[in-house]
Amino acid sequence: MTIATDDFENYKPGNRITITEGPFEHYDAIVEEVLPEKGLVRVRVTIFGRQAPVELEYWQIQKAE
Repeated sequence: MTIATDDFENYKPGNRITITEGPFEHYDAIVEEVLPEKGLVRVRVTIFGRQAPVELEYWQIQKAE
């Protein structure tokens, strides 16, 4: 599967995002790293008061409003 680089241009480290799919759906997070070659975006999400790194595919997130 080829992923367009354009899909990742919307996300930069420090951006606030909302997770829209998966077990962390509706959680807010902060982008730490964009990995277009792997098709992933690494984010920091707060779970039970602690921050945890999570790797998500670009279609599982959207910019926070």
